[in-house]
Amino acid sequence: MLIDSHAHLQDKAFAGEVEAVLERAAEAGVETIVCVGYDLNSSQAALDLARKHKQVYAVVGIHPHDASELNEKAIAQIYDMAKDQKVVAIGETGLDFYRDLSPRDQQRQAFIEQIKIAHELYKPIVIHDRDAHEQVMEIIKQEKAGRNGGVMHCYSGHLPMALELMKEGFHLSLAGPLTYKNAKKTHEVAARVSLDRLLVETDCPYLSPEPFRGKRNEPAQVRLVAEKLAELRHKPLDEIGYLTSRNTKTVFRID
Repeated sequence: MLIDSHAHLQDKAFAGEVEAVLERAAEAGVETIVCVGYDLNSSQAALDLARKHKQVYAVVGIHPHDASELNEKAIAQIYDMAKDQKVVAIGETGLDFYRDLSPRDQQRQAFIEQIKIAHELYKPIVIHDRDAHEQVMEIIKQEKAGRNGGVMHCYSGHLPMALELMKEGFHLSLAGPLTYKNAKKTHEVAARVSLDRLLVETDCPYLSPEPFRGKRNEPAQVRLVAEKLAELRHKPLDEIGYLTSRNTKTVFRID
């Protein structure tokens, strides 16, 4: 069995199709899906889906693109949502210096504030990092972000950073880019880091793995990421499925 550790089932790309998407996931052996929010509305939608579907869990928070949305009222709303037993983490938060849709100082502040929420509620944190590796690591260390565990989602850094993240208490989640031929850096990480710290994800509807690159992604396709990880580790798919599922349940404290 497999777990998609990072999906956006509440995205408009799945409007009216969630039931069918969940059925296809089950047919592909995906037993659990973690649905991740990126602003207040999508966080509430993730929680609504988690309440409706036993196999779905939610993560609530504000993406760096929407960092300016994080005011006192928003923080109170995140606290309120995060108290639900189906909410397993805070996020996705972090820094995105590629698109820079929010001022960088606001991104940093929103990241730090959500780390504090995770600390206070004793929940792990889910981090988005794009073109901001050094700055993300600085805040992780400064704020002890991995104190309650955490996931660096869709990991895109190099091996030394992966090892530093593990020291800080983080798991690394691998997504569709693992299947791309030119993803040499990600291949090295997947092949060499400890298997007890790796998760698999889709980040759907984005980042479809080969051979579906450029098309809509969905949880069933996390199997292709797991198959590539199994190839790189010279392990059977069943073992990779078992280990990555166990790791996901550990970091998110899913029974």
